[in-house]
Amino acid sequence: MKRTEAATPVPDGRTERGRQTREKIADAMLSLLDENQAQFPADKVAERAGVSRRLVFHHFADMAQLAEVAVGRRLEQVMAQVRPLPTDGPRDVRVAAVAEQRARILEGITPARLAIMRLENPSARVQEGVQQMLDFARLRLTQIFALELDPLPEPARTDLLNGLDAVTTWSTWYHWRSSGLSPEQARHTMAATVHALLAAADGPAGE
Repeated sequence: MKRTEAATPVPDGRTERGRQTREKIADAMLSLLDENQAQFPADKVAERAGVSRRLVFHHFADMAQLAEVAVGRRLEQVMAQVRPLPTDGPRDVRVAAVAEQRARILEGITPARLAIMRLENPSARVQEGVQQMLDFARLRLTQIFALELDPLPEPARTDLLNGLDAVTTWSTWYHWRSSGLSPEQARHTMAATVHALLAAADGPAGE
């Protein structure tokens, strides 16, 4: 008797269409976030997504849940933009690479971070996503600036890492941008500040 092979699951067309619609609605919310919209009524999101208002609430319990899903989706998109940066070679090259990538990513994530701040009770998923980004960004600094960090004794090493972390994260970027600096000016300020921190650690106190 011929052995019957295990059947390959056939994708459920309705499930796949539902997933696509859900993503379309979340992307519509993201497009409104990117335009710095302050309010996200269901009618506006539905119009942007090309679906009915009823369909929005078919896929999401309320607008808060939709906002959380959209923000989570944006965080995933941002993480996908992270590319390897040099971990050795001239300091100028490494600092410039960090400032360019961080500036681009932090500017892109600003609308989503502002949206998170407006959420009364961000979901665990969103909070975890933000924390993962912060942890990953700090880890990358330890790798990119290992030449400067590793020779330092504690607590000088931790102090320098804390400083580098502070001036290359979103809160500092947003402060510079909301103070009137252009993205290019803010990027230049970030690079200059990183250089200053590293140069200070080169002195007798950091030896």
